[in-house]
Amino acid sequence: MPSIVAVIDLARIRANAAYLAEIAHSPLIAVVKDDAYGHGAPEVAHALEPHAAMFAVAAIGEGKALRVAGIQKDILVLTPPLTREEALNMAAYRLTASVGSVRSLHLCARENITAHLCVNTGMNRYGVRADRAGELARAALRCGVSVEGVFSHLYAPEDQTALEEQRAAFSLACECVRECFPAAISHLAATGGVLAGVRADAARVGLGLYGYAPAGFVCPRLRPAMRVYATVSDARTPYGNGVGYARAQRRFEALHTLRVGYGDGFFRVGGLGVGNLCMDACVAEGRRPVGERVCVLEDAAAYAAAHGTSAYEVLVSVGTKAERVYRNG
Repeated sequence: MPSIVAVIDLARIRANAAYLAEIAHSPLIAVVKDDAYGHGAPEVAHALEPHAAMFAVAAIGEGKALRVAGIQKDILVLTPPLTREEALNMAAYRLTASVGSVRSLHLCARENITAHLCVNTGMNRYGVRADRAGELARAALRCGVSVEGVFSHLYAPEDQTALEEQRAAFSLACECVRECFPAAISHLAATGGVLAGVRADAARVGLGLYGYAPAGFVCPRLRPAMRVYATVSDARTPYGNGVGYARAQRRFEALHTLRVGYGDGFFRVGGLGVGNLCMDACVAEGRRPVGERVCVLEDAAAYAAAHGTSAYEVLVSVGTKAERVYRNG
C-alpha cells in the first residue's frame, strides 16, 4: 500500500484551461514542467492536447518523455540548450528550443532546430536583452534558424509599474523580431499575467491549470485538481508525554498514526497532525479506524502560506512523491 495517494481530477484541469483561455483571449501554451507541477505530465498533456496550442517544459528530458507518451503537438523547452548533445536530442525528438544567446542560436542552427527567441525584459533569468532582440533575430535569419515565437516572463505581474515596464520593453522587442520573422507568435503572460489582463498571441499558463492563482491574485473560478490522501496505520490511547517527535503540550484522549511524513514531501514542523512529522509517519489527534483514508492536502495554497512558501513548491514536492490516481470529474 502506498504512503500517500494523489487523486487528480483531469476534468478540473480542462475546466481551468478553458477559463484561462477565455480571459486571455488567446490560445494556451500549457506548461507541464516538473511533471505537470506534480500532477503527472503525460496524463495532463493527453487531457489537454485537444485544448492547448502547444506545451512547454523546463528540460529536454521532460520533452522527450512527452514524445514517448505520444504527444504530437509542439513542445517548447524553456531552458536554452547548452551543448551539442542537448541540441541533438532536441532535434531527434522534434522539440522547440528557447534561444536567448548567440551560443544557443548556433547550436540550433547546426541541428536545424525550430526556436522561440527568449527576451530578457527584467527578470534576468534567461534571454537576450530586449534592446538587442533585433540583433539576435537578424543573426537567426542569417543562420537559417526558423524562429516561430518570441517570449519573455513577468517577474512581478501583480506590480503594475513593473508589469508596464516589461510590457513596453517586450513590445519593442517583438517589433524588431517580426521585421525578420513576421509570423512569430508572442507570449508574455503566465497565469499571473493573464489574471492581470496582459494580452499577446498566446498565453503560457502553468499554475492556473492546476487550480491556483499566484501571489497577489485571487481567482475563485480556478479549482484545485489534486487531493492527497494518507492511510491510518495505527490507533491508540496515549501513553507517556510524547506525541511524534515532540513533547505533548496538552493531554490527548486518543491518537492515531497516518502513513505520511516529511519523506512524502510535507514539512516536518506544523501543518499535519500534532507534534513533528516522522520521515514516513504522522501522529494525529482523535479516533480513526485503521485502514481508513484521510485527506491530508486539499488546498496547497493554504498549506504553503502556513509555511512561508508557495503552492508551486507544495504541489511539486508532494505530487511527485505520491501514487497518482486519475479521474474525469
